[in-house]
Amino acid sequence: MSFLKTAAHYSFSLLVAAGLLAGCKPDLPAAPARLDPPTSSNPTQYGTPFAGVPDRQDAVMYQVNMRAFSQGGNFAGVTARLDSIRDLGVNVLYLMPIYPIGQVKAVNSPYAVKDYRAVNSEFGTLTDLRTLVDAAHARGMAVMLDWVANHTSWDHAWITQHPDWYQQNAAGAIISPPNTNYLDVAQLNFNSAPMRLEMISALKSWVYTANVDGFRFDYADFQPNDFWKQATDTLHNIKTHKLLLLAEGTRASNFASGFDYNFGFNFYGGIYQVYKNGAAATTFDALNTSEYAGATNGQHVVRYITNHDVNGSDGTPVALFGGKNGAMSAFVVAALFKGVPMIYNGQEAGMSTAIPFPFTSVKVAWGLNPDVKRAYKQLLAARAGSAALRRGTPTSYSTANVCAFTKTAGTEQALVLVNVRNTATTYTLPAALANSTWTNALQGGSVTLNTQVQLPAYGYIVLKK
Repeated sequence: MSFLKTAAHYSFSLLVAAGLLAGCKPDLPAAPARLDPPTSSNPTQYGTPFAGVPDRQDAVMYQVNMRAFSQGGNFAGVTARLDSIRDLGVNVLYLMPIYPIGQVKAVNSPYAVKDYRAVNSEFGTLTDLRTLVDAAHARGMAVMLDWVANHTSWDHAWITQHPDWYQQNAAGAIISPPNTNYLDVAQLNFNSAPMRLEMISALKSWVYTANVDGFRFDYADFQPNDFWKQATDTLHNIKTHKLLLLAEGTRASNFASGFDYNFGFNFYGGIYQVYKNGAAATTFDALNTSEYAGATNGQHVVRYITNHDVNGSDGTPVALFGGKNGAMSAFVVAALFKGVPMIYNGQEAGMSTAIPFPFTSVKVAWGLNPDVKRAYKQLLAARAGSAALRRGTPTSYSTANVCAFTKTAGTEQALVLVNVRNTATTYTLPAALANSTWTNALQGGSVTLNTQVQLPAYGYIVLKK
């Protein structure tokens, strides 16, 4: 769940270079047949649809938590740092919920939406949001909004206007999401065709009103697949826009429902187990199969080493994974093995202080660790410059202590070796890779491999040919 609790933890707790300087829930009732929302009342298009939205395989996402991102905690604070975000190698900006927050039974969660069609004045105005989107587009970055379809705040207008749009108990009282402690929100009823239509109409309106390029859908495993198919079909029917759609979920059926991406909850669990608890680096191999069940035509899993949930509950990557070098080592695996990488704001600053819910007490400390940012820029530049690293088919050669793989795309091949331990190790190359010559994808120059490679603590090598 993406507000005050940690889905990665409760769902996946059991799965769970060279260094920088060199819960179970019952199914919802079956929904009625899909109904397409009306298209005759679309808002006037603001701006020009962005032509630079990357293909789904080539995205590098950046999650913005407005409250923590800048001292002002607003859209303007993000707009002011767009050059820095772009320079990392990011091409998709993902904004956490921008909508007004409910005040009834409230915990000040941005995921308790009071009005799907309005901008939270805490962050600025619609004009300020448009300015941010325009500025991101001018720098070659697409913009995704966070959408909370499962529930609303208790003071959303629908509560009184359309109580039948919500799930109710036997006494007819609207309920919170079942089998959760999310008491600040009311559970919507996806058997209600009118609710679906209004939800999708509001969702669609932001493509026109703010010229955004896609959505990240909160808690997406807990709504019927046919609702998501209805929503994604409607969005894909906006032929003027290329939209990226991310499900914060793991169901294989999400891919068939029309999402470009699932969320790498399981992969984060694997990172946690390998770097925090000493599990074997071969842990990632099974995840490359299981997380991709149902994916076709370049559909991907978004992989990360922190986000707004786990940063607050578990700690920062620097605190969890062995300091700056360990955190960077983990990100190399997340960014290159398989999937689309996501960075959470402050991660590239090497923050050791977590950003706890409701994200108002800690601000990102920019500029404290320029070595970390340089390493991110170097790695993501290598990824952008290599079709094999972005789109290649991986083959694993991992051992207990080294995540090792090749990736192949056409005639191009890449080789990545990542030491997942805080001690130096010697990696013995398999026969297929021994006595070969490569180009260093990070620093340039020729590299000839013999039969063994020495990797320092948390060291990594990225090669291509």
